[in-house]
Amino acid sequence: MGIRTIVLAVIVLLIAALAALNWGILLTPTAMSIGFMQVTAPLGLIMLGLTILLAIFFVAYVVYLQSSVLLETRRHNKEMQAQRDLADKAEASRFTELRSFLETQENTHMARNAERHSALLARVEQLESAVRQRADQTDNTVAAHIGQLEDRLDRRGAPVGTVETGTGTTIIPPAPNY
Repeated sequence: MGIRTIVLAVIVLLIAALAALNWGILLTPTAMSIGFMQVTAPLGLIMLGLTILLAIFFVAYVVYLQSSVLLETRRHNKEMQAQRDLADKAEASRFTELRSFLETQENTHMARNAERHSALLARVEQLESAVRQRADQTDNTVAAHIGQLEDRLDRRGAPVGTVETGTGTTIIPPAPNY
């Protein structure tokens, strides 16, 4: 309970206690003027009735204010929820946009990597071909040199010695003169 509610409850209890204690005085008829004529009526009862009527008016006014505040709060909450939903949708849209951007970047990088890979494979194949060609040239050069050496040996003369083996005759060439 708030302090205002306690103060109002104490005031209402005081008015009710005063009315109960002085009920006889409140019911005593008195001559009173209502502006254009004189009337005899219990002034205390009329004042108590007007006080109760004023209290009812104030309670109705407080209920009206409270209900209007509740309705305004409800409307405000609905607007806030609509704004939250809109913000969530915008955020989801940004996430979707970011995802598509990242996928595009990833696809670009994958394409570049594939191009680099194919270029690297082509370069490796080119190098392998060059190595094979160089190996073939080296084989041919070595074979030509061996052939030249055999020709020189054949021109110098007969073999220096022969050795009999189980599979055939082996010719031992002479030692070169350097």
